[in-house]
Amino acid sequence: MPRYLSMIRIDEQNLPSEAPDPDFEARMGALFEEITKAGVMLETAGLTPTSQGTRVTWEDGKLSYTDGPFTETKEVVGGYAITQCKDMAEALEWTKRFLEIHPKNWTVTSEVREIADS
Repeated sequence: MPRYLSMIRIDEQNLPSEAPDPDFEARMGALFEEITKAGVMLETAGLTPTSQGTRVTWEDGKLSYTDGPFTETKEVVGGYAITQCKDMAEALEWTKRFLEIHPKNWTVTSEVREIADS
């Protein structure tokens, strides 16, 4: 069965100032429990801010390292999930449900791509 990577994109420089509603964590926990019991969720995690990251670039035969934050980047990957679904439609359905749990005033984007098997 194909695996999919969902990259959760956020704008670090424009995060909501107010905390999510009190039920947000409970809704998220219930969805994660459901998707895990369904055998779909293989792995998920949030990522630390770009201020704690380093970019490694290969260019002209040389490596360069740039410490974060990466202010020139509007959207960054703030988290990820690896799922195993029967097809892209199922992966997108789970992603839709994940995004709909978030408060309406948040902007969260998920890029869903199938993981290429070698």
